[in-house]
Amino acid sequence: MVALGIWQLGRMDEKEALIAQYRANQQLAPLRNFNAFPASGAADGYAALDDALFRTVQISCANPADWKGVAGRNESDQSGYVHMFVCDSAVEAAAGSQPLKLYATIGWSRSPEMPDWNGGTVTGILSTAGNDYEVVASEPAAGLEPLARPDPADLPNNHLAYAGQWFFFALTALVIYWLALRARWRDGKPKRN
Repeated sequence: MVALGIWQLGRMDEKEALIAQYRANQQLAPLRNFNAFPASGAADGYAALDDALFRTVQISCANPADWKGVAGRNESDQSGYVHMFVCDSAVEAAAGSQPLKLYATIGWSRSPEMPDWNGGTVTGILSTAGNDYEVVASEPAAGLEPLARPDPADLPNNHLAYAGQWFFFALTALVIYWLALRARWRDGKPKRN
């Protein structure tokens, strides 16, 4: 348990470095024609996408498909629906792997109805969407409102709390062990009459 606590402290440092990298990505020049990321397999695709998270990218989404309207927030922090389409730039997966999906998240509305959007070029911030990825449009599509911008500061870094839990569990186990030894020691003493 102590080893797990120490491991979580190491993970905390890794997460802080990752968040710092994502903040640095925000300052980089936009990546044009991002559809050209490696497509040789899921592992390569994930690495290319992860390296560019929170960077401004531009993708071509000529054949949008698989529209989803999911709960989300707009730039003014109001609840509603975020509209996203799978772009034809999804990474092909290696045999036996699940393909990566790259969504164009084109805007926000109060309505769950599918917006009228036939595709095009989307410029925005690359972020995660569950197990997939999305480009959160900087400018919404016609008839939609701007989306809340992805921010690396929103990423949880709760590894210190996890480390504290493991250290607490280890201390609790040590106390229980000490109480058990103490009880055994008492039971082992001869009783006086």
